[in-house]
Amino acid sequence: MAASSTPKYNSHSLENPSIRRAPRDGVNQENDVEVPCLPGEFIVTEKDVIYMCPFNGPVKGIIHVTNYKLFFKGEETEPLVTFSVPLGVIARIEKMGGASSRGENSYGLDITCKDMRNLRFALKQEVHSRKQIFEDLTKYAFPLSHNLPLFAFQNEEKFPENGWSVYDPINEFRRQGLPSEQWRVTFINKNYELCDTYPQFLVVPYNTNEDDLRKVATFRSRNRIPVLSWLHSDNQSVIMRCSQPLVGMSGKRNKDDERYLDIIRETNGQTSKLTIYDARPSVNAVANKATGGGYESEDAYQNAELVFLDIHNIHVMRESLKKLKDIVYPNVEESHWLSSLESTHWLEHIKLVLTGAIQVADKVASGKSSVVVHCSDGWDRTAQLTSLAMLMLDSYYRTIIGFEVLVQKEWISFGHKFSSRIGHGDKNHADADRSPIFLQFIDCVWQMSKQKVRERTQTLWSLINSEKSKHTNPFYSKEVNRVLYPVASMRHLELWVNYYIRWNTRIRLQQPNPVEQRYMELLALRDDYVRRLEELQVTNSPKLNSTSTSPSSPSQLMSQLQTPF
Repeated sequence: MAASSTPKYNSHSLENPSIRRAPRDGVNQENDVEVPCLPGEFIVTEKDVIYMCPFNGPVKGIIHVTNYKLFFKGEETEPLVTFSVPLGVIARIEKMGGASSRGENSYGLDITCKDMRNLRFALKQEVHSRKQIFEDLTKYAFPLSHNLPLFAFQNEEKFPENGWSVYDPINEFRRQGLPSEQWRVTFINKNYELCDTYPQFLVVPYNTNEDDLRKVATFRSRNRIPVLSWLHSDNQSVIMRCSQPLVGMSGKRNKDDERYLDIIRETNGQTSKLTIYDARPSVNAVANKATGGGYESEDAYQNAELVFLDIHNIHVMRESLKKLKDIVYPNVEESHWLSSLESTHWLEHIKLVLTGAIQVADKVASGKSSVVVHCSDGWDRTAQLTSLAMLMLDSYYRTIIGFEVLVQKEWISFGHKFSSRIGHGDKNHADADRSPIFLQFIDCVWQMSKQKVRERTQTLWSLINSEKSKHTNPFYSKEVNRVLYPVASMRHLELWVNYYIRWNTRIRLQQPNPVEQRYMELLALRDDYVRRLEELQVTNSPKLNSTSTSPSSPSQLMSQLQTPF
């Protein structure tokens, strides 16, 4: 619903002829753009505003607020300025100025987003002129704080592929060769009775019973016992995940937990010690004793080696991302760029996560030793480490479906707190539980893809699975059982500019990536050849039917071709 007439403004600043149009930075330039709505999306309100573009100055237009997004449409059509912001991306909405504020465009709304940008809109300086737009925007940007459903539950989009069927835990166990003589599937958590943040189906050592598991659960934070994440098909070493032991200040021990970890060590028939990777800095692990937590002492676990990976907690990561945002939007100080980037410690944190995952993968593949991974509760740094190590070790997880399975398995089913970490629908932007843990994981995956171009593929569930050809990486090569080790050196890590600085027109590249552009051209060419080949097959079907042997379908044949570069 777009306004048909040019709005009239009383404010001198709103009539200022110096107001310019924003550059085309990832926004549409189509004429006569209406508000595009998804099935189940509806328009709530609209308002005449000025978008205060930090790069090219003010732009007159209209804000449309739906139950899913904020949509801005510029007044002028040559070129037309439009952009949209999903409401779930909004972290904070503040009023800018007051009724008596002076100065050009000093009255309006200031919107802080979770995707590294801030948006500012000026409104007419009249009594309560922003009241309705502020209330509606706040209501639908933070629905859970206003007893409303998230848009995800109102979205009526239909896809030919069902993303919910991507991950079946039993099928994934079978793919890994489970159950086996050493490992069994337990249903002890079928109704989430043992642990309410674990999946229903767990893989545990064959030589354990349910009573053993319950006893171990009493000694692990939130009952998150060590369970299998991944099995090496050749050397039978495993990646286990859990939470910290409840040692406390008195240094408590639990014979059942100690024996359980020893059984894990014995499953692959190696004489080497079990390696326990504690994701935390050692000082943090010691400090956790004061709240009843702690770590496995080598005195108690004599057949285990404890390694601290020095990855900091969610609060440190949150502050690091805030510092990164400050240096990339809206202005970048190029003269001090490297020192500013270093001061955020963001790449240092990425390096530590990658280094830890490499250690886990190398110990399993080269050291032929089983490992146990945990942090405090086992749903943040633990998920980062296990999933990245599995991505390095198992080529299946480097396919589109495999990556989806990896995220469903190691992140969602094992209780990563997406809602709390991202703040879905919640207006409390200062919530201490918010942290970019999953973003760090994706950043690490991106770092790997930059270093190992020929091994990567891109991803994302129902929408992606319905149009796989648009997301498949032409450089991907299927090499089964090849371990993929990235280089976790600061010399090889780089800032993910296309994510963190994608809104800054002064920095981001204006031209498309030539490789990506060439890839899309080749995809179109391939699709054209497939279409022609299928037409020829239909035309010559009598001849094909008369032959004694029939080859694979054109689609099958073409799908096997490697795209040459």
